[in-house]
Amino acid sequence: MAKKKAISLEGAVKTDEGLSYKGMIMEEIVEKCEGCERVAAVEGGKYCPAYAQPAMKWAHGVCNFATHVRAEVDSAGAVKVNPLKASKRAARGR
Repeated sequence: MAKKKAISLEGAVKTDEGLSYKGMIMEEIVEKCEGCERVAAVEGGKYCPAYAQPAMKWAHGVCNFATHVRAEVDSAGAVKVNPLKASKRAARGR
């Protein structure tokens, strides 16, 4: 049974630039972040406490902090595997 940790942005202050939290300006989440367990609602907006600019995490594929996205399946129907790990598994006979 996994523990769920309550995510809060306690002490965050809403400014004109965005949400100020521990000296960082946090931007609101993007549509792809909806459904993630890390999202925290603060003063009418939704923010990611793990990353200040969520849009940048999604720019080059899937955000590595996303809890609602699983490994992608390629066109052949197999899950993508690191080639180095695959060769080590083959050498062990798995």
